[in-house]
Amino acid sequence: EVQLVESGGGLVQAGGSLRLSCAASGFRFVNYAVGWFRQAPGQEREGVSCINTKDNSTTYSDSVKGRFTISSDNAKNTVYLHMNSLKPEDTAVYYCAAGQAVGVEAAEYDYWGQGAQVTVSS
Repeated sequence: EVQLVESGGGLVQAGGSLRLSCAASGFRFVNYAVGWFRQAPGQEREGVSCINTKDNSTTYSDSVKGRFTISSDNAKNTVYLHMNSLKPEDTAVYYCAAGQAVGVEAAEYDYWGQGAQVTVSS
């Protein structure tokens, strides 16, 4: 069974940091792109970042560029999202996804995790 499980969410003050993890089972990340998306209440899902696990090329949305870093550990079949200088507007449910994608277009991703809540207080 293919499964993605996010962890590492929580409550943090503005300016703080969190690291989200996305662990896969049932398939190997190395053949896929892995993306992070987020959705705040009443807002559309937003593509935040993605990584090509073959060549480690990365993409970031303008809203997180310079603050978030995506990385992969192929041996652990896990992708991370390191989030620094967090702002209240980063508050959302964060989802990881895997697929044969080249960017952060949600339609290109086949497998999705259940989501992890990130709350940034001001």
